[in-house]
Amino acid sequence: MENSLPPIPAKRYFTIGEVGDLCGVKPHVLRYWEQEFTQLKPMKRRGNRRYYQHHEVLMIRRIRDLLYDQGFTISGARNKLQELVHSERERRRQGEVMLEGVDIIDGQSLAPDPAPADALDLAILGLTSLPLEGIEFMRRELFEIRKLLNAEPEFAL
Repeated sequence: MENSLPPIPAKRYFTIGEVGDLCGVKPHVLRYWEQEFTQLKPMKRRGNRRYYQHHEVLMIRRIRDLLYDQGFTISGARNKLQELVHSERERRRQGEVMLEGVDIIDGQSLAPDPAPADALDLAILGLTSLPLEGIEFMRRELFEIRKLLNAEPEFAL
């Protein structure tokens, strides 16, 4: 079912309506899931407006998959997420690599330094899959910016 979901755009914040469209879930369901899954904590701004980040959209897709596609109950999905956290921490203690196939791009390592607990929990939930198209887009944009900064001015004062 996740294949029928639209790709996640390369932006920093998403509104609850955008997340609902990206994950195939209504906004009231997202608000309910925030109460049931402690890992889901969108940033709130003026008027309690929720703004989700990319990793939270991925987490919502994971929760949706567990509930809708795999048939877990809320408590079962909560337990499964905790189980994933526990098993990944164990793998990390044993020195296994978490970023599968994305360790090096252009000779530069993307492997993070030892992560804080929150980032580790996100990685454990399967949210380390970096969107390569987003990385490649940002990389091209940064090279264009560098060219512009290094270019000779085209006008004289």
